[in-house]
Amino acid sequence: MEHHGAALQKLVDDSQLVEKIKKDYRVAELSEKTREVLDFSCKLTHQPAEVKDGDIARLKELGFSDREILDICQVTAYFNFVNRMADALGIELEE
Repeated sequence: MEHHGAALQKLVDDSQLVEKIKKDYRVAELSEKTREVLDFSCKLTHQPAEVKDGDIARLKELGFSDREILDICQVTAYFNFVNRMADALGIELEE
């Protein structure tokens, strides 16, 4: 969360929001669409076999296109891959 939190800070320029998201995004003031993306990404990360058609349908109900849903899945999968590789190889964050 430290590395990605720093990148988020540059995007949103709101340190309080970033800290809330880092601790528990569910307590942060987020749009419904953002919260649903984070809920979906967490489910895909922690319970990938539980992701069902209804999860995709919910994202579509909120206005996400097939391309945007693909992007959400790819970004989630990529960060899961990179984080697991960094953990496995013992990579430390730079100062």
